[in-house]
Amino acid sequence: MEDLYKYEKELYKKGITLIGGVDEVGRGPLIGSVVAACVVLPQNFVLEGLTDSKKLSEKKRNIFYEVIKKEAIAIGIGMVDEKEIDKINIYEATKKAMIMAIKNTNIKLEHVLIDAMPLDLDIPTTSIIKGDAKSISIAAASVIAKVTRDKMMYELDKIYPEYDLANNKGYGTKKHLEAIAKYGITKYHRLSYAPVTKYKEKIRA
Repeated sequence: MEDLYKYEKELYKKGITLIGGVDEVGRGPLIGSVVAACVVLPQNFVLEGLTDSKKLSEKKRNIFYEVIKKEAIAIGIGMVDEKEIDKINIYEATKKAMIMAIKNTNIKLEHVLIDAMPLDLDIPTTSIIKGDAKSISIAAASVIAKVTRDKMMYELDKIYPEYDLANNKGYGTKKHLEAIAKYGITKYHRLSYAPVTKYKEKIRA
């Protein structure tokens, strides 16, 4: 079992307490925004079972989401939509969303722990591979980002139920791909992603 507090504890020992954990969700889906979250937790924060959001059930994620929202010192969300993703590519869009999330905490962070991605910031950072399973702050950010983006997919599903977005969350599942072939694409699909690119002429209202 990973010590989820290892990175935070090392910083606390140095007197650094305002630590932001940053993670993103939505690099792979064919539709919608990439969403990043930055979460600043209090030193005494404990949430049994918190880990990478992908390893949690939806029910558990939603419970943890409410706990984190209530107990966090600060939370920032950053979103870059599909049109911007098509313009600047998903890698750059992800970095942009993360930097927005950090700024949107509206507090002066002393250190940022980031899941894998290197960011050019004017504050010290630590980039951790698989950070959402190694840092409590990044794990919290992964839950906030995932639940936030999933809610957006539920809203889109109400408008375009045929794509099954409530279940696939925008990923290229068999049902989603079949719906694209049959109905074309929505204005929210990422035109730079295969196989969406093939349907550029079939954008629905």
